[in-house]
Amino acid sequence: MREFHAEGITRAEPHWSIPWLLRDRLATHPDAVYVERRQSIGGGWTPVTVAAFAAEVVSVAKGLVARGVEPGDRVALMAKTRYEWTLLDYAIWFAGGVGVPVYETSSAEQVRWICADAGVRLAIVETPAHAHVVGQVRDDLPGLTDVLVIDEGAVTTLAGEGRDVADAEIERRSTQAGADDLATIIYTSGTTGRPKGVELTHGNFVSLSLNGVEGLGEVCAAPGARTLMFMPLAHVFARYLQVVCLPSGAVIGHSPSTRTLLPDLDSFKPTFVLAVPRVFEKVYNSAEQSAGSGTRLRLFRWSAKVAIEYSRALDTPGGPSAALTAQHRLAGALVHGKVRAALGGALQWAVSGGAPLGERLGHFYRGIGVRVLEGYGLTETCAPTTVNRPGLTKVGTVGPAFPGTAVRIDDDGQVLISGPHVFRGYRHDVEATKAAFEDGWFRTGDLGALDDDGYLTITGRSKEIIVTAGGKNVAPAVLEDRLRGHPLISQVVVVGDQRPFIGALVTLDAEMLPGWLANHGLPAMDVVSAGHDERVLEALDRAVDRANEAVSRAESIRKIHVLPTDFTEANGYLTPSLKVKRGLVLKDFAADVDELYVDTRASGNH
Repeated sequence: MREFHAEGITRAEPHWSIPWLLRDRLATHPDAVYVERRQSIGGGWTPVTVAAFAAEVVSVAKGLVARGVEPGDRVALMAKTRYEWTLLDYAIWFAGGVGVPVYETSSAEQVRWICADAGVRLAIVETPAHAHVVGQVRDDLPGLTDVLVIDEGAVTTLAGEGRDVADAEIERRSTQAGADDLATIIYTSGTTGRPKGVELTHGNFVSLSLNGVEGLGEVCAAPGARTLMFMPLAHVFARYLQVVCLPSGAVIGHSPSTRTLLPDLDSFKPTFVLAVPRVFEKVYNSAEQSAGSGTRLRLFRWSAKVAIEYSRALDTPGGPSAALTAQHRLAGALVHGKVRAALGGALQWAVSGGAPLGERLGHFYRGIGVRVLEGYGLTETCAPTTVNRPGLTKVGTVGPAFPGTAVRIDDDGQVLISGPHVFRGYRHDVEATKAAFEDGWFRTGDLGALDDDGYLTITGRSKEIIVTAGGKNVAPAVLEDRLRGHPLISQVVVVGDQRPFIGALVTLDAEMLPGWLANHGLPAMDVVSAGHDERVLEALDRAVDRANEAVSRAESIRKIHVLPTDFTEANGYLTPSLKVKRGLVLKDFAADVDELYVDTRASGNH
């Protein structure tokens, strides 16, 4: 059993709450900018000072009070990432309420379960379409008094209704909550089974935020620090980011969709962002595809190779050689600068979480001048619990313990977490809460290893370990992550439990397919046709061979099967945080898995 602790900056105080963070920022830097908001798509960014934001928060909080929201009442928020999400989140806290985020892509059944389990009193949604989804299950939610729609003036309505509520009432309510009081209930996106309500306290957020400024000050508290949030605010990491930017002083902006991400990055020019690995893969693959073919494509691949080699050399005694440094300088002038420009031109740091990034991409981005700090955390840990930091980075790991946290690896290789950021329990589920803890340590269900310096490497999920017929234990994540890096591939599910060898189900990326075909001199075709085209399959075989370089022969992928459809949120195979629902895929595509093993002679057949 190995264990590492990281000292926090201070012990948690009983009065710590998220409203306290905003009041403290207001008292010290009222004229500093906290948010830049966009009035329209493609429009400019308007600064909102701490004082202006706090005044609007109080105004909307008064409206919630006038609507009958009492301290401790749960209020659901269902919207894309936008300014009003952050405003309403804080207003709920200032009114003494408890925010319950709902992914804006959630189905009526998911809305019903979350609102019923949380006991939601009021729901605030973005669009009439969202209101219709809630309306479908309204009869099953007797405690739900009303549904307000942001696009139909919910914020203005609340501000108007709250005019007669006294300032003293908001002051009383916003100072009532302490560190141990419930701040939010976040329902896990659920790759298996029904989502569980994770109860996070004000102390969870505040302790992690203050320690975050200490551990990532160079990233989020540097002069001019600014971040564009494009992950769903229903996700704990994005929610944490909007809170940590209060004590850090960083300016935040909101982007509602990854479809507008590149122009939004260009106009907002963040110095740091938070993203899942799929975003970094997409940016790399798009850059490679835009290089076209022939000399330009060879130049891009050479520059990428130089970036990776240069980054790796930074971790060796003596650093990069003079020759490699010269190559790196040339590659920077010809290619790397263009990739940085596509990310806004000012980006220095990116924090990656949610799934393993992969060593290759980590080195590529560092090699072009964007440091990707890979981290690890769960909803139950209020987001980051380990993270690589500017002076403490090992590419390929998820970093050392965050300040104030502790990490342990038990005898079975499972990662256990302790610290003031760990949730207090699952809502209405005493048994699940009891099973999640061992002597005060949270059992994550993830498998990992700690090196001699305390850096954590995640090797897989304990429930996802594949045991082949030959008794070989295989963690699918490393193979899936490497294979998914190919521009043609969208999703991968490695299979082989109780089978003679490892195989994989693969889906193709419909967005990247046309460009890839054109760059390789192949005729246009749809995803279904491409999945049967020998030239496409040969490219996939080569990608499999490269992925297999990371594992032993017994762990390597011997056969793949290309599915005619992708895994998406819309068809139910991806969670809102873009994780594959492995159990559902294995159930619904059982015949495709069986097909891999009809001829048990492992080969490159598809």
